[in-house]
Amino acid sequence: MHTLKIRKIGNSAGVVLTGEVLDALGVSVGDHLQLVPSEQGFEVRPYSADLAEEMELAEEFMDKYRPALRELAK
Repeated sequence: MHTLKIRKIGNSAGVVLTGEVLDALGVSVGDHLQLVPSEQGFEVRPYSADLAEEMELAEEFMDKYRPALRELAK
């Protein structure tokens, strides 16, 4: 497990990722990351345009069929 400290960067906040973490994620400086909701909170993943599009479509579907999904969940 890695512990990260949130630091002030201008008017924003950020964390510093070690080389070990970057290697484990398969990313490097300049790449984009995604925060993906999970049962434990959020997961950090390398950005995937395909996943971003799929998540957007899933959210639209869930918004459109929310009442039916609630009934099915009972």
